[in-house]
Amino acid sequence: MTAPEQLRAYLAEQENKSLLRFLTCGSVDDGKSTLIGRLLYDSKLLFEDHLAALEKDSKKHGTTGGDIDFALLVDGLEAEREQGITIDVAYRFFATDKRKFIVADTPGHEQYTRNMATGASNSDLAIVLIDARKGVLTQTRRHSYIASLLGIRHVVLAVNKIDLVDFSETVFNDIVAEYREFAAPLGFTTLTPIPISARFGDNVIAPSASTPWYKGPALLTHLETVDVDTARAHKPFRMPVQWVNRPNLDFRGFAGTIVGGRVRAGDPIVVAKSGRTSTVKRIVTFDGDLQEASAGDAVTITLADEVDISRGDLLAHTAERPEVTDQFTAHLLWMAEEEMLPGRQYLLKVGTATVPATVSTLKHRVDVNTLDHLAAKTLHLNEVGYANISSSQPIAFDPYAENRETGGFILIDRFTNATVAAGMIDFGLRRATNVHWQALDVNKQVRAEAKGQKAAVLWFTGLSGSGKSTVANLVEQRLFAMGRHTYLLDGDNVRHGLNRDLGFTDADRVENIRRVGEASKLFVDAGLIVLVSFISPFRSERRMARELLEPGEFLEVFVDTPIEECMARDPKGLYIKAKAGQIKNFTGIDSPYEPPEAAEITLKTVGTKPEDLADQIVETLKARGIIP
Repeated sequence: MTAPEQLRAYLAEQENKSLLRFLTCGSVDDGKSTLIGRLLYDSKLLFEDHLAALEKDSKKHGTTGGDIDFALLVDGLEAEREQGITIDVAYRFFATDKRKFIVADTPGHEQYTRNMATGASNSDLAIVLIDARKGVLTQTRRHSYIASLLGIRHVVLAVNKIDLVDFSETVFNDIVAEYREFAAPLGFTTLTPIPISARFGDNVIAPSASTPWYKGPALLTHLETVDVDTARAHKPFRMPVQWVNRPNLDFRGFAGTIVGGRVRAGDPIVVAKSGRTSTVKRIVTFDGDLQEASAGDAVTITLADEVDISRGDLLAHTAERPEVTDQFTAHLLWMAEEEMLPGRQYLLKVGTATVPATVSTLKHRVDVNTLDHLAAKTLHLNEVGYANISSSQPIAFDPYAENRETGGFILIDRFTNATVAAGMIDFGLRRATNVHWQALDVNKQVRAEAKGQKAAVLWFTGLSGSGKSTVANLVEQRLFAMGRHTYLLDGDNVRHGLNRDLGFTDADRVENIRRVGEASKLFVDAGLIVLVSFISPFRSERRMARELLEPGEFLEVFVDTPIEECMARDPKGLYIKAKAGQIKNFTGIDSPYEPPEAAEITLKTVGTKPEDLADQIVETLKARGIIP
């Protein structure tokens, strides 16, 4: 066989090997990085320059005396080497004669739980390491729960440092019994306990003579043989559409990666959200057409019929359709420094679809150490909660337990584009799908025309004492005198009725504005000009209120008064009390105010009479055609 032929044969062999993604997790110093380093070293998968660098780094940063410190192979960050811990998620690829592997080495510290979740989100198996001297710890339970939550069904319980307890079978059995009792409700399909010494290689690549009482497989043997592929292929067919492939007028295909089941030419399929059906005409790849494709294959599908399909749609088999709804219940792992606020609008990305969504209700927070359900109004960094989610339009999904790709989602901050949460859908809520809009003959436009005006919201925002209510009241007086139909919603007044149950925490402020936004929408539907005077300190909630209405119906009025001027006025004595600590969460003192970035109207109040500011707003309403 010639050299090129040998190369092609080798590449074909590698391409046909199955791939196992796994992660190592557990508490700090349990030996996760050392285990991965030992796997690579003993499998003879290190290049000579890597090995030379490892020997050099072991002398400089190592913690094993004169021996090679295998942890340094994956603890690549300088901060990690200095502290002797793993901070970020380190990925390594390696292969044996039987299988290819991608391993994620995840951090053990509690503050890096979100990093561990990142590694677990696309892994098929978790190696949970336990220090034989310490047994099952809090972080062991935390990582095991999160692994279960993120859909990992295969676990290896690696009882490490077994050499430091004289290879005791009793110690090993006690740890395994305790862990099995804790893990019983987590739903793992397989749980394989293995006693190992990552530093010295016992039971890592081959059975160790030091543990004659252990009759199970070595770690690598188990990793090479555990079956994680069968379950994927037997799921219902699912393919999120990544993009529409239209190179010319004669070809229109839908490209994406199959995330569940199989599809064949001639199969009937459905576009999940629209319910439109067709038949698979071709399965196109770069190397030619296929008769069948399965989970993990990236393909382009053409259909027998012209069907309206775009990025974000989900293709499925007609006999096994996903759920479609705009409200569902899910677990949330909060990954942002800023707390989660129910009612705040985020972007929800599931598959290739992205839609605005809110956490409508936080049902409980989960104590990931004990699995207890705790009452909570919000979530903080690395906390897990169970919540109802409401999206602005229906999405197609499967429960996360059935398909991680179509049941998993992330929440994105709309202003920073940062990922703030990972979510796992449990089930759909039938509240929205059973309630339909009732057609009404008398609509918003007819009501507004009868009043000789256009319906709109004037949303006054600014600090306490800025003059919002004063100006809003003057504007309503002028409009009323002109025969216009209005209603004024004032922050203080609404808190005596509709929002009397809310306090002044960030979460309560978000809910306060959500309710007022919905009420304003109803008044606009009645054809009124609504004046809303609220501090409304957060841009996100003001944007949410804007998006409830049609373009041109929402006018943001920024009453721009410096805080020094507001404190000098202090008509209600609130700033004095807030500075004295008598009022908590007071905007401008110990709670932030986010000024508008592009308000339709900005009022500079210093040196200007309120009457003149009111006239300025009325003239703007005339210029925009809201009033004649």
